[in-house]
Amino acid sequence: MYIKSPLRSPLRSPLRIPAVALAVAGLLLSGCDSGGSDHGAAASTTATRSLGPLPATTAADLAPYYGQKLSWHTCGVPGFECATMKAPLDYAHPVAADDLKLAVARKKAAGPGARLGSLLVNPGGPGGSAIDYLQYAALGYPAPVTSRYDMAAIDPRGVARSEPVACLTDAQMDAFTAVDTTPDDAAEADQLVAADTGFAAGCAKRSAKVLAHVSTIDSARDMDVLRALLGDDKLTYVGKSYGTFLGATYAGLFPQRVGRLVLDGAMDPSVGALDSSRTQAGGFETAFTAFAGDCVQHTDCPLGTKSAEDAGRRLDEFFRGLDAKPLPTDQARPLTEALGTTGVISAMYDEGSWPTLRGALAQAMQGDGAGLLKLSDEYYERDSGGKYSNLMAANAAVNCLDLPPALSSPADVERALPSFRSASPHFGTGLAWASLICGYWKIPATGKPQRIEAEGAAPILVVGTTRDPATPYSWAESLASQLTSGHLLTYNGDGHTAYGRGSDCIDTAVNLYLLEGTTPPKNKKCD
Repeated sequence: MYIKSPLRSPLRSPLRIPAVALAVAGLLLSGCDSGGSDHGAAASTTATRSLGPLPATTAADLAPYYGQKLSWHTCGVPGFECATMKAPLDYAHPVAADDLKLAVARKKAAGPGARLGSLLVNPGGPGGSAIDYLQYAALGYPAPVTSRYDMAAIDPRGVARSEPVACLTDAQMDAFTAVDTTPDDAAEADQLVAADTGFAAGCAKRSAKVLAHVSTIDSARDMDVLRALLGDDKLTYVGKSYGTFLGATYAGLFPQRVGRLVLDGAMDPSVGALDSSRTQAGGFETAFTAFAGDCVQHTDCPLGTKSAEDAGRRLDEFFRGLDAKPLPTDQARPLTEALGTTGVISAMYDEGSWPTLRGALAQAMQGDGAGLLKLSDEYYERDSGGKYSNLMAANAAVNCLDLPPALSSPADVERALPSFRSASPHFGTGLAWASLICGYWKIPATGKPQRIEAEGAAPILVVGTTRDPATPYSWAESLASQLTSGHLLTYNGDGHTAYGRGSDCIDTAVNLYLLEGTTPPKNKKCD
């Protein structure tokens, strides 16, 4: 979902723009991924039930949360304000002593034009900091929108500044991200299982209070509390990648409170985890094919200039070489096959990163893995001092709670490998093994795959990109068809998500919807 893990701050801290702001919507893949499934590798669950709405009236025991007053203060960046919002740990049994403190931020509209209310944003993940992303959105989204809306965000529970989930130390994360995700024998498979088991145990030990209460449904309910506290009768929202699943869940729970929702880089909540993981593997394959086709047109392409197919063969050879002998880097950490693969996948989220990937691959093929390691570190949100954000911890925690694991044992993975390799010859093996982590999770999943129809909701705009690596276009088609009031807008192009990324056609259509509530014509496509 934001999507991360393809292979597997205090409130006073100032806002920051993520290192890869345009790709931050990416993560989705942590071991359980965004669809649900049974435990067996052959299982392929498609939802037959729909997410039902909550009562239209607020329960009496939740009134204190909806009636609280936010105390806004400056937070390190001119024009931005921050506050802390209380939310119940468990919405079914709210107890004041257990309340969570969630971080929220906003930048007020400065005009010209009449203020339209608040526009919440979420970059995806799960695990991406919405408050970090807010600075990019408030300053980088089209001016006609940011001048009319108070731009706002809430770090979801378990993420960044909002009761962050913690699992491993930074040193342990270095070891975890380097573990071989394409095991060649039983001993290497055991090492991967030990890494996943240790990660899950670390989360259970270090985040015992919140670990059972970081589901997407919980976070959607938090957004409704914030909507009320911001003074809006209805929610206006732009969600990217996993943020579309969060937004669609909100619509399913509170259809009567849906204002203008943009779901960009859409997830399909109705598919099982196994099918979802395989489909996503195919999305990365599609993106790599586009990259390779572009690369071979350049005389300096490190994968050759013959054809995209030949470039793929050379990439496979490169990965095999890394598996046999990791490359030195400018750090004490060598570039393993797992880190190198993550570096390549990282660049698939945004075609603007393709030149960087060409350079990193050329450098690696000359014996220096520093460039690919840097791409991998950006993906995992590891800074130059070796400190990780809690992105990967939150990613796994939310995914593993939202849906049952796609795969639960090495035997499951072995049975699933042929279909993953068929979907993605270059990345399928690693992505299949990456789907195993939720099989060792200590907290049982509380969610299942289900359709989201949100009957009675105002028109909802779903945006899909035809060669999106992380959220394949078919998911956008499916979500738009599930939503009773869904409208599909298509970007025929590359990269992950579309709004605010350079397409005048997409931006114009989304702006018109956000400013006037006008949906694009049916089957609208932008090139």
